[in-house]
Amino acid sequence: MSYDLDTAEKAAYAPFFGYMGAAAAQVFTVLGAAYGTAAAARGIMATGILRPELVMKSVIPVIMAGIIGIYGLVVAMVIKGKVIPSSQGYDLNKGFSHLAAGLTCGLCGLGAGYAIGIVGDAGVRGTGQQPRLFVGMILILIFSEVLGLYGMIVALILST
Repeated sequence: MSYDLDTAEKAAYAPFFGYMGAAAAQVFTVLGAAYGTAAAARGIMATGILRPELVMKSVIPVIMAGIIGIYGLVVAMVIKGKVIPSSQGYDLNKGFSHLAAGLTCGLCGLGAGYAIGIVGDAGVRGTGQQPRLFVGMILILIFSEVLGLYGMIVALILST
């Protein structure tokens, strides 16, 4: 029995991995964004009880968490646009590359959303007690957000 490399690489199930990459990018980044939003909202509500004038200023972590979901949407649409039927030349190499891209973006977004949630909760509560902590909170939120951006950049490179 001989092994035909061309037949193995052009397997009919290769697009499955590409679509799983698109799904992973969207699902994991949205999970991170949802956690970040929920955790930061806890801190906003706790701060709003004692200092209601700070509520609008404290919404920044929620906005940043929502951006994480957009990273996943961008990568999922890029991957989805590149998946074609295996009969038209989509092979396992492309499928695994798109799966890796989706997982990279998704898991980086999940971690970034988790970090934004923790920093947002603690930062908003701390800013409610000591307003000078606001700039420090924003800087840490930016560094947390950029983790998701790095994942998106690597995913876009992997998906070419």
